Amino acid sequence: MKRVVVDHFGGPEVLRVVEGDDPRPEPGEVCLRVLAAGVSFTDAQLRAGTYLGVPKPPFTPGYELVGVVEELGPGCGRLRVGDRVGALTVWGADAERVCVPETETVEVPEDLDPAEVLNLVFTYMTAYQLLHRVARVRSGERLLVHGAAGRVGTAVLELGAVAGLHLYGTASADDRSAVERLGAVAIDYRTEDFLERVRGLPGRGVDVVLDGLGGAVSLRSFRALRPGGRLVVYGHYATLKQGHKNWRAWLEWYAATGAVWLWGLLSPNRQVLAYRIQKLHGRHRQLLPVAGGHVARPVGGGPREPDQFRADFRALLELLREHKIHPVVAERLPLSEARHAHEMLGRAAAKGKLVLVP
Repeated sequence: MKRVVVDHFGGPEVLRVVEGDDPRPEPGEVCLRVLAAGVSFTDAQLRAGTYLGVPKPPFTPGYELVGVVEELGPGCGRLRVGDRVGALTVWGADAERVCVPETETVEVPEDLDPAEVLNLVFTYMTAYQLLHRVARVRSGERLLVHGAAGRVGTAVLELGAVAGLHLYGTASADDRSAVERLGAVAIDYRTEDFLERVRGLPGRGVDVVLDGLGGAVSLRSFRALRPGGRLVVYGHYATLKQGHKNWRAWLEWYAATGAVWLWGLLSPNRQVLAYRIQKLHGRHRQLLPVAGGHVARPVGGGPREPDQFRADFRALLELLREHKIHPVVAERLPLSEARHAHEMLGRAAAKGKLVLVP
């Protein structure tokens, strides 16, 4: 089979496609033929070595997939050969075949587009859990999301509207209309001070800030909270520069994040919370050698919240069927064009999901 490999940390140029033996499922695992695998900024962070918990190269990237069950390992009883499922792999999805724990899969209806559903496995799942599992938003609250025109930001705005929130989002001037079409107040991060804007609201602030940038933005976001407010830090995109690891930004991110955590601990009426999707779903993984590199295998502990993950996925499927959310696929590319997909991230990510189709 073919799969993508990161030989060493760096830009898109470090990606290559190799051939090797098909994986075989271990006890409790199912082997999937991949129908669609996503390419996101998180994959860029894995490739560049800035993602927290990133494996050592060589490894196969790919955070999420939709596939068809081709083989069951010993001890599997929920799925059958031919079932279509989605899985959050964290890494390893960019391949023709992948083995994943049966407990960490979610059933996918066969009448839906695999590439469209792929948005729900990671992007919309992140947004949904940020809102409902971590921030625990309530109808009528004010929410500010940074990077509102990005894929997670767009999902947050769609799901926030369903939840009855008053929405604000930072974006560039070019993306203002896209943010406003989703019912949010757009704040141009280049020419406007988001802190000044939201502190000018009645009550002097917002109830929730979702911050996928981190660093200095987190410090100012904490100041944007009114009493009872929650800041959720869920990313560190500021640590990437032109697709490569930015060591200065990385150090600044750690310093600022530590400061905002301390600030949150000392605050009597405002909270700082963290979110990583694999903490709510998934297992620790180790890399096992195979021809041409390594594959990820789950080890120890067992899945943390598989029932919670499946419940949230079912909720998202219902919203999709009701046309209350509108996941967009920007482009579908063959596995051989993984490098090109990573090169497109900065340009195409705002237009929808980039999908590799083996």
